[in-house]
Amino acid sequence: MNTTKVTYIPQGSIGQIISYLEQKKFYLSPSVDKYLLYFIGQPQSGWIDIGERRLSRGDFLYKLSNSKAAMNEIKLIPGETIDVFLYQISQKYKLSYKKLMQYYLKYSPIRDGLIVPETYHIPIGIGERHLVLYLINYAWKKHKETSMKIFGEFDKNSWYRYLTIASIIQKEAANKEEMPLVSSVIYNRLKKGMKLQMDGTLNYGKFSHIKVTSKRIKEDKSKYNTYINRGLPVYPVSSVSNEAIFAAIFPKKTSYLYFVKSKKGKHAFSKTYKEHMVNIKRK
Repeated sequence: MNTTKVTYIPQGSIGQIISYLEQKKFYLSPSVDKYLLYFIGQPQSGWIDIGERRLSRGDFLYKLSNSKAAMNEIKLIPGETIDVFLYQISQKYKLSYKKLMQYYLKYSPIRDGLIVPETYHIPIGIGERHLVLYLINYAWKKHKETSMKIFGEFDKNSWYRYLTIASIIQKEAANKEEMPLVSSVIYNRLKKGMKLQMDGTLNYGKFSHIKVTSKRIKEDKSKYNTYINRGLPVYPVSSVSNEAIFAAIFPKKTSYLYFVKSKKGKHAFSKTYKEHMVNIKRK
């Protein structure tokens, strides 16, 4: 018989499933195949991966009962914002971006930075609410595990602060090696009561890939703008890698207060504003 590699199985009894597949032009026999499935096993509901387009009727019935769920792949990269991530999912898999954001804002304790950057495999046909809950529940589990390994406890408020610092590090550092250095600059400036004045904090939400200009710095009145506000942004500005989290928790001990990108793409760090201006001229 001919089939599709990915097949949808509705919830219901074996008889109802057979009837549904008959309506979809799968040529099965209610009087015979229903009883065969009773012996083989109840098919799982949802989209399942048959894997072949042409096979015997017996093999098809076996695969109905034993095939795994068909999966879509979604990937969140470190430094990306939840707004862009959910929009990309909605476009790729024809889901509602509005619903995805509504559920995320409803169930996530922080505006961004909670979802762990990884490659996820999710069942085809999953709805917006269940997808968001899956991502959030998985994130909670991973954050708790990481915190327990480092501190032996999980204090939410402290962890949110580390995630916020880590998200700035993620946006600003040119590579993993620079992360502890960027972290040290953040802590040193906070300790002195200086404004962070870092472009990466303005790449939040929908502005993830928008170049930060002097005009933008002047016009953005949000709490993410560290050019006009002292202290950390109210929430993380993006997703964060484990390397960025570790750098936020274990900054390198330096006296650096400034850094600027060099011609080679890395950053030149300095202790004084005078040194910083020299580094700017060398760009």
